[in-house]
Formats: sequence, C-alpha cells, structure tokens
Amino acid sequence: MRLPRTKVLNRLLDGFEGKLTNKKWSALTKSSPDTALRDLNDLVQRGVLERDAGGGRSTSYSLASESS
Repeated sequence: MRLPRTKVLNRLLDGFEGKLTNKKWSALTKSSPDTALRDLNDLVQRGVLERDAGGGRSTSYSLASESS
C-alpha cells in the first residue's frame, strides 16, 4: 500500500534531510518511479513543490516558497 502524499509532504515540512528526488519519493510512497514522477509533476503544477536548479537525472524538488 502506498503512503499518502500528505504524509510525505508532512515529513518534508518536519525537516526532511537531503534533497527530494524521484527515487526518494518512490521509496517513501512505495510507488513505481513512473508514478512518483507523475506525483511530483502534479505537485509542481499545483504549486506545492518547486523544481530545484539542474535537471535530468539529478532533478530535485523542494517545498514551494510562501511568496510564490
């Protein structure tokens, strides 16, 4: 069973260490890498997460700033 996105986002708010990547999201939610990427893209589109500088395989995400 997949861990709900809200629990993972709460973990980010509580001080997640390191960078959030597709691989880490996949592991935390117990989902496939494709599903994790869809989740992350959806959260970026909703303004919850932002893509950090860089891209490709090294793409990382962080919580969107409140000023956005």
